Amino acid sequence: MTPTGRDQALRFIFHHHPMNPQIIQKNPVKTKLSHLNYRYPRRAPHDFYPTPPEAVRALLSVESFEGSIWEPACGDGAISKVLLAAGLDVISTDLIDRGYGIGGQDFLKSDRPLAKHIITNPPYGTHGLADAFVRRALIHCRKTGGSVAMLLNLRSLCHPDRMKKFTKTPPTVIYALDELVCWPEGKPASPQARIAQQQYYWAVWHPGKVERPSFWWLSTKPFKKSPL
Repeated sequence: MTPTGRDQALRFIFHHHPMNPQIIQKNPVKTKLSHLNYRYPRRAPHDFYPTPPEAVRALLSVESFEGSIWEPACGDGAISKVLLAAGLDVISTDLIDRGYGIGGQDFLKSDRPLAKHIITNPPYGTHGLADAFVRRALIHCRKTGGSVAMLLNLRSLCHPDRMKKFTKTPPTVIYALDELVCWPEGKPASPQARIAQQQYYWAVWHPGKVERPSFWWLSTKPFKKSPL
């Protein structure tokens, strides 16, 4: 199926999906994300930092997802395309329409899940925006029995607010990634740029498991070249 045909199919599925939350937002300006660039002008517009494919391939090498997947911050399809290439069924949405998936969808206002699992690199923003994505994803996946996988900033793992939240709903496993740069708007800059010094991890929640998380190191190096 061509990308255009797939998008049309996704739009049909979305509008006829039995779990369709009916939350098309024609004016996303009034959301937390829309104010981000006024207060923090150095961040990419709408907190758009596409995920390199090797991060997703590395995740799929250690985790399995049987059933459909919802990517609620799909951007230009960076994560969704890798999942589709792996033969997985994916529904892609985003608050901002970047020509991929279904735009105008505010995940934080969604009241019904569109798929069994949720995998995304959420906008980090301010005032716990990424944690708000985690909370909403966990609410949805408690209903579906699916897993949640979030790509997060490793430095924030020990932030007092995140420690407080994660001790209440801890991830099942944390995978610390060795090499990964999520460039602003997907445009590589200097290796000395501040963004190039960031470190990331996958936090994964499995359904029905509330226990001390396991921790492991996960290298992206073997997955930088596409297997196709």
